[in-house]
Amino acid sequence: MIVLLDVQNVHKSYPTEEGDLAVLRGVSLALDEGQSLALTGESGSGKSTLLHLSAGLDRPTSGQVVLDGRDLTSLDDRGRASLRRGSVGLVFQQFNLIPSLTVAQNLAFHARLADRHDKDWTGLLADRLGLSGHLARYPEHLSGGQQQRVAIGRTLAARPRLVLADEPTGNLDEDSGDAVLDLMLDLVAEAGAALLMVTHSRRLAARLDGQLTLEHGRIA
Repeated sequence: MIVLLDVQNVHKSYPTEEGDLAVLRGVSLALDEGQSLALTGESGSGKSTLLHLSAGLDRPTSGQVVLDGRDLTSLDDRGRASLRRGSVGLVFQQFNLIPSLTVAQNLAFHARLADRHDKDWTGLLADRLGLSGHLARYPEHLSGGQQQRVAIGRTLAARPRLVLADEPTGNLDEDSGDAVLDLMLDLVAEAGAALLMVTHSRRLAARLDGQLTLEHGRIA
């Protein structure tokens, strides 16, 4: 297998009035192409921070993050944004849809930014996600589960190599969350992507290929 994401001995601290606050304390992980990995742990354990570093949204205080053969820690903001646009898809607990765009426009948004819009693939995603009858609607007219399906479809429409999901079912009831996770796992596999998902739920984490638990900024 080819390692897609390689995190080596990453530390991350933030300055506070009382001194530096250590959030990550020497975390290492490897994610292979096509693999799904759940990241669990209590609130404040560093899960979201690790996800943001893996996406190049922030830089570690020390250590190395290599994505798709590129060392994110050696890139400037523009370089990390370019790599993220081409290789990474992000799904958050807050759906972050663009309210002024229709479902169809939201689905195509990231793919167009990456110059990778494929009408047939986007149409297939809409169909599989149960959105074909809602393409002309705006996000405010959708249920929470439907909005999260749009967010997942928008991410996968650009065919990212790595999908990073931060509590993607956290705002949904259990039944809706299970249905959304089912679809996401199927579609991530169809897209040939790897998945790193933050979740508080060990039940949901057990659905992925592997699990890691963070405790006080370290892998338990």
